[in-house]
Amino acid sequence: MPIPTEWNLTGRKAIVTADRRGWTPYLASALAEAGADVLVAGAEGSDMADAAAAVRGLGRRSVVVATDLTDAASVESMVDVAVRELGRVDVLVNNARAELGKRFERVTENEWDVVMGFSVRSMFLTCRAVGRRMLEQGGGRIVNMSSGLAVRGLWNSVAACAAQGAVHQLTSALALEWALSGIRVNGIGAGWLTTQEPSEEDARELLVRYIPLRRKGHPNDLAALLVYLSSEACDFVTGQTIFIDGGALAHA
Repeated sequence: MPIPTEWNLTGRKAIVTADRRGWTPYLASALAEAGADVLVAGAEGSDMADAAAAVRGLGRRSVVVATDLTDAASVESMVDVAVRELGRVDVLVNNARAELGKRFERVTENEWDVVMGFSVRSMFLTCRAVGRRMLEQGGGRIVNMSSGLAVRGLWNSVAACAAQGAVHQLTSALALEWALSGIRVNGIGAGWLTTQEPSEEDARELLVRYIPLRRKGHPNDLAALLVYLSSEACDFVTGQTIFIDGGALAHA
């Protein structure tokens, strides 16, 4: 992906949180291709190792830190490692989240806590820990990954919708609070994505027929916007969640 000069991230240091969806290698690669060194944090069994390998493959430095993103001490320790190994943190990409498809009356308290913990508490903890460093250094960029469920409902997805709605509001409010401190807080609302190659069978899927662009997205579809929101070029953009969903939210 050609990188516009004003989007160049050479010398920038980023943290990207990982989960098991397979998106992290593509997001970390986008930052690395633009010039950033990347620390990837997540649980054992997440896609963090693949993400780190992708960063190294592009000639940038990568660091992997096994982290319980729902535990304050673990998150603080991870950020300490980032500052020690990379020197500073300029970009935080909150990519990790949990998903649950289940009728509301059947959702257990534990399932609710897991979805809220991994999707919302983790974001609170990482934003707080990294934000303190950014406040000290006079600025930074935070990008919170969410989805269209942040602003619309969906059957069998009350827990997921509630969590994504919280992420949406966290992004807006935190952007206001840190606006005068040089920290820009924005979000990317992803549509239905897949890391698989498209097929003729996909084109016949009911979900794909609902999407105006008639295909599922790929994590690479988020790459250019992620780089922009991580760069100095977005200095007049904050508090925004920008949806990349093939037109799904425009579909009445």
